[in-house]
Amino acid sequence: MIQDDFLGDFNLADEDVFDVQTLTDAMMTTGQSLTELAIRFLLNLVVCWIIVQFFYYRKSRRRDYYFTFMVFSSAMVLLLYMMGNAEVGIGLTLGLFAIFGVIRYRTETVPIREMTYLFVIIALAALNGLSPLFKLVGAVSDNPHYALNPGAVGVTALANLLVVALIWLLESGRFLAHTSTKLVLYDRIELIVPERRAELVADLENRLGLKVDNLEIGHVDFLKDAAFIKVYYTLAKGQTATIDQLTRARDFVEQ
Repeated sequence: MIQDDFLGDFNLADEDVFDVQTLTDAMMTTGQSLTELAIRFLLNLVVCWIIVQFFYYRKSRRRDYYFTFMVFSSAMVLLLYMMGNAEVGIGLTLGLFAIFGVIRYRTETVPIREMTYLFVIIALAALNGLSPLFKLVGAVSDNPHYALNPGAVGVTALANLLVVALIWLLESGRFLAHTSTKLVLYDRIELIVPERRAELVADLENRLGLKVDNLEIGHVDFLKDAAFIKVYYTLAKGQTATIDQLTRARDFVEQ
């Protein structure tokens, strides 16, 4: 009775009252959902393949990380898309992958370069899996429906392109000289004293065939007359030295 009086005071007919369910009636068709999934998956797959194949693998030659990056990225973009539709929550999804990452990588030391590429792959998967590609068209009373938004697709593709371009600039060494290091077990420990630094550098350059930029002296074993020396040198343009990053024999075998 109170509700009827309230509506009567404002002269509102039944059809003028907003139905909350009407606001949620608009849904994507099966074809639109498949199109959205295909765009997200293929865009993410192509971009990740370009990054891994032409930037990471070209220098590292690590097949194990190649497999990890490609599968991890594809699985994550699919999981983000499906859980986003199921309204499970993005935080829970990202939390699951954080747990998986800890379980997988906590037992061994992951090189900083591989870890950086892993974070890039995760960021791209989140971008491609969550960015809105469809928009709601039509008013509430005018048969609202979803339609592909070319502008959103273009912005998403541009964001992926910017990441690829940034990696290309940094990996090409156009702004920074590519410095590498070698860990040397040195036998002439009489040269490691500061007074004979010039002789030490000259001997290392002669025996290594490299121009030494800097060096650090580490552990010294006087019983074996040997010392560990970390040698810094600049690579020529286009030259790579990924084996210098390896510290275990197993890493060399797995390449």
